[in-house]
Amino acid sequence: MRHWPLLNLRLITPRLELRLPSLDDLDELADRALEGVHHPDLMPFGVPWTDAPAAELPGNVIRFQLGIISQWRPERWCCNFVVVHQGRVVGTQEVSAADFPVTREVHTGSWLGRAHQGNGLGTEMRAAVLHLAFAGLGAQTAVSSAFLDNPASLAVSAKLGYQPDGLSVHEVRGQRAVQQRLRVDRDGFTDPVPVEIHHLEPCLPHFGL
Repeated sequence: MRHWPLLNLRLITPRLELRLPSLDDLDELADRALEGVHHPDLMPFGVPWTDAPAAELPGNVIRFQLGIISQWRPERWCCNFVVVHQGRVVGTQEVSAADFPVTREVHTGSWLGRAHQGNGLGTEMRAAVLHLAFAGLGAQTAVSSAFLDNPASLAVSAKLGYQPDGLSVHEVRGQRAVQQRLRVDRDGFTDPVPVEIHHLEPCLPHFGL
């Protein structure tokens, strides 16, 4: 797409392709949300979006993703990739920043369909966007967070070289929830997989570069 080259951006790892979603990709992503993202007794998200009724959840997912694209600005962007494994959309991986040319810091967040968890895809997809941030965009630091009752996400961060960066307390489902903030710098990033970045150069102005 000539006027929105971000749709051509691709991150390729040994098992995954990350890309901005097409409308068909969003349909598949909504299916993964309906199939389940986490155990019903747990809530890994600060905004409990997965608690929406099944009749409303797919539309919510699609509208949220389209909203992110519509709000993209070079000074405040959110690159919310769909994650494709063996030809299927299995989840989403976000990398975002504000005033990136000055801060050189990105934030990451993600989710995987529950049926696709536990086989290292979460590590691989976050490694892909960190490689984009550090090697492709020239970031200096990346931050993330996870609630203390989400050991899988914390384990992914540990594998990639993140260090603890303090705690914060939130209300989730009417309960107190403690979140671990995490930070990794370019030199501390442990890249566990090779990552190829395709068609980045035309996208750089959209990242403020």
